Amino acid sequence: MEQQQYAQTRPRPRVLVVDDDPTVAEVVSGYLDRAGYLVDRAADGPDALARAAAHRPDLVVLDLMLPGMDGLEVCRRMRGRGPVPVIMLTARGDEDDRILGLEVGADDYVTKPFSPRELVLRVESVLRRSRPAPQAGHLGAAGLSLDPAARRALKDSTELALTIREFDLLAFFLRHPGRVFSREDLMREVWGWDFGDLSTVTVHVRRLRGKVEDDPARPRLIQTVWGVGYRFDGSPESDGSPTEV
Repeated sequence: MEQQQYAQTRPRPRVLVVDDDPTVAEVVSGYLDRAGYLVDRAADGPDALARAAAHRPDLVVLDLMLPGMDGLEVCRRMRGRGPVPVIMLTARGDEDDRILGLEVGADDYVTKPFSPRELVLRVESVLRRSRPAPQAGHLGAAGLSLDPAARRALKDSTELALTIREFDLLAFFLRHPGRVFSREDLMREVWGWDFGDLSTVTVHVRRLRGKVEDDPARPRLIQTVWGVGYRFDGSPESDGSPTEV
């Protein structure tokens, strides 16, 4: 019911499904179509890049293992053209493969075999967090400035290239300076999940440090509180507009 209401009240977002297994691609595409999405399909990396260039997707469901050009390289090249949310599919259970997907900028990943209904919920979750928040005020601290409505982030007046999750994570830290959050807290508050692989949080914190810290090896802003979690240190500067977490 929620998905049907979503489809009726918003323009249909375009999702590009990239998988060389025709059965998986057909099932995923069918579920997404019934949930109200416009769906394009590609069976390999070059075709995916061509389709994304012809009709820019709002989100990409991307298989890690593809013939000729793997999903990691496809993700890198798509990111090089501009920000686009990516959910990575992988048949591997190895944690290194999942982390690699996150490292190249995937916003989420799903391990095969998976429930198509769960994947649809993940798609909606990522898209929901990628939409601008018109009522959110500017956030700032320690040379950082975020405009949640435009989803723009600056460090010392230089724009940062943040993924959706990195932006949301930084915004959450800026809204709660000085407070310690466990990885479970961050997964619930930033990702909107009550369960999941906590290494997702670890990877995103590491990537975010690489973009906002002067010396990521000796972080000053995003501090690790050993045995507990993470804390953002910095005197918040706000424009006074109300913000909601």
